[in-house]
Amino acid sequence: MGHYVYILKCNDNTLYTGYTTDIKRRVKEHNNGSGAKYTRGRTPVELYYSEEHKDKSQAMQREYQIKQMSRQQKLKLIKGELDE
Repeated sequence: MGHYVYILKCNDNTLYTGYTTDIKRRVKEHNNGSGAKYTRGRTPVELYYSEEHKDKSQAMQREYQIKQMSRQQKLKLIKGELDE
């Protein structure tokens, strides 16, 4: 089972970062209103970026790192332009 960190683009053009083991299911949950509270009023959402990690711990650490980034840094990460 994979562990994924993902970034969604919300309908209001904001970015949401999360963790899951099933990206397709999770994006569907966000769009159905059963995902995170943040995305409920910002649907539809679109998957913009994802990374796979070997275990939950690594994925959760990476999720935290991404959540600490500025919007500009996240956009660079999505475009593959961020030097880490």
